[in-house]
Amino acid sequence: MTMDPVRPDFIPDPSLSQAEMEALQRDIAEVARFEDDLDVSPAAIASAGDAPDDDQTTLSASTDDTTNPPLVAGVDQAFVDDRAVSAIVVLRNGEVIERVSAVERTEIPYIPGLLSFREGGAILAAFAELEADPDVVLVDGSGRIHFREAGLATHIGITLDVPTVGVAKSLLCGAPEQSLDETYPEGTRIPIAADDSVETCPDGTVIGHALQTRQYDSPNRYINPLIVSPGHRVSASTAADIVEATADGYKLPEPTRVADSYADEAKAAVNNPSE
Repeated sequence: MTMDPVRPDFIPDPSLSQAEMEALQRDIAEVARFEDDLDVSPAAIASAGDAPDDDQTTLSASTDDTTNPPLVAGVDQAFVDDRAVSAIVVLRNGEVIERVSAVERTEIPYIPGLLSFREGGAILAAFAELEADPDVVLVDGSGRIHFREAGLATHIGITLDVPTVGVAKSLLCGAPEQSLDETYPEGTRIPIAADDSVETCPDGTVIGHALQTRQYDSPNRYINPLIVSPGHRVSASTAADIVEATADGYKLPEPTRVADSYADEAKAAVNNPSE
């Protein structure tokens, strides 16, 4: 099977005006579900021990769900000139069972808050090549932590109607409960609430978390937390649970970490097609 859009009306169209893009994002926010609606229990997705080698993965099913191990996908992008290279990997029980990539031209420049209209076409093209049907998808980008609650993870999740989690490296908007400039130990989870920078939900609504997945045991070095938010069909707390469980010894969760590596590999193939 392939993963085709369930909501073709939400396919990101880079030919829209900025006002039309923002209006579409408000429509997406109205139908997005930031609550748990997964086919597997989040507890079935567990880390498997110490940090793996670079060519290993560590997603495994818990003992409660060994008959149907969950499929967890990671999505990341690389760029070659005006082309976006989207990479998707799918993991089951500690193994990459499938990986696909696609290349599409980027029709618009990077505009904060409109990333899905720049990269979404390549991501959907890659999903169209995918045979697996992931139980949850981790996307390198924001989900609900977005000016209109419609970041890349939410936009892709709604279009495909698949549970998604946004995993970003920096905060786009919202108000953290504590300063993110401090050094926090592993496991620290700081709620991020909507404020007046988020136009589509009430102030004070928890829209995600800053999650400290790894930290150096040294006062001279520190690692910033990840910014984790629900994309679609996942709650804010479950999104953080999944990322924390799959960040096995690394800052990034395994699905996006492996997808990042594959995106670089796919980019190299685009740069050197004869090799």
